Amino acid sequence: MRPGRWLRQLAVLALLFLIMLVIAELRAPPEQLTADGKQVHVVDGDSLQIGERTVRLQGIDAVEFHQPCRTPEGSEWHCGVEARKALAALTGRGELVCEPHATDNFGRAISTCSVEGIADIGAALVAQGWAVSGDGEREGLHAVEEAAARAAKRGIWRGTFQRPAEWRAAHPRSTPPVPAS
Repeated sequence: MRPGRWLRQLAVLALLFLIMLVIAELRAPPEQLTADGKQVHVVDGDSLQIGERTVRLQGIDAVEFHQPCRTPEGSEWHCGVEARKALAALTGRGELVCEPHATDNFGRAISTCSVEGIADIGAALVAQGWAVSGDGEREGLHAVEEAAARAAKRGIWRGTFQRPAEWRAAHPRSTPPVPAS
């Protein structure tokens, strides 16, 4: 092998390595997201917009904003709207701090978020009955909270509903939901 060709191959490998580092850095979540001076928008029952960053609460799956539920009598109610209101009420309690653990395929920071008096907003939403534990494929970390909400018929458990992952599969989104302030 000629020395010139070997140097070109080494330069190409070095360039590829640098590109991979840049991509990894762009996909890495920040150390911590706070609401310090940033506007927080509640997108739906498990997603927030903090400044330019979208946050998805880890370990839960809330009913979608446009998703309906049914009362025990069979009438439809807007449980997705209620789930978003519940998340807005929790985030409005004080200084919001989110600790990202990963970034999903949509670029959202999968995070555990807390506010004054609540260490994990996701666990609180499951306990209130506005979300299920897990992501539709795995049980999740909040099975005890889900069982308690179900037994007490809180939130979505007061009637019937379709699991959020199943509802999303049956109702693909053409546009993103409108964030609430």
